Amino acid sequence: MRRHRIGALALLQGCLLACVASFAQGPAAGPVTTASAPQATFGVLVGRWVRPDGGYVIAIKAADATGKLDASYANPSPLPFYTAEATREGGTLKLYLELRAGGYNGSNYTLTYDPASDQLKGVYYQAVQRQKYEVAFTRAR
Repeated sequence: MRRHRIGALALLQGCLLACVASFAQGPAAGPVTTASAPQATFGVLVGRWVRPDGGYVIAIKAADATGKLDASYANPSPLPFYTAEATREGGTLKLYLELRAGGYNGSNYTLTYDPASDQLKGVYYQAVQRQKYEVAFTRAR
């Protein structure tokens, strides 16, 4: 019985030394870290999205780990978004894009990313007219 305890202790000591040595070398260049997981999630939104019913374009250049989007709008002239952000609710990616420039006065898109069709779908609220429209954007290839 004593031999088994000594053998188990030696094995445990060897494992601990290997862990300490590995830790001392620093983190490995592994595939995904906790901080990059949200960025990878929002990264699927990066691209040029076109609304087929009018040629309106949402260009998402980048998405950070917090969901802040570097995005612009074109109808047909480019306009900046006042707010451009994405959130994740469960397995669903949602976007909120608000315009205040060029007479849009708070008009906004509330969209959901549909991975099956690779589309952004949702509602456009036209603030000046106070009307809502169902819309969809397809990724430009």
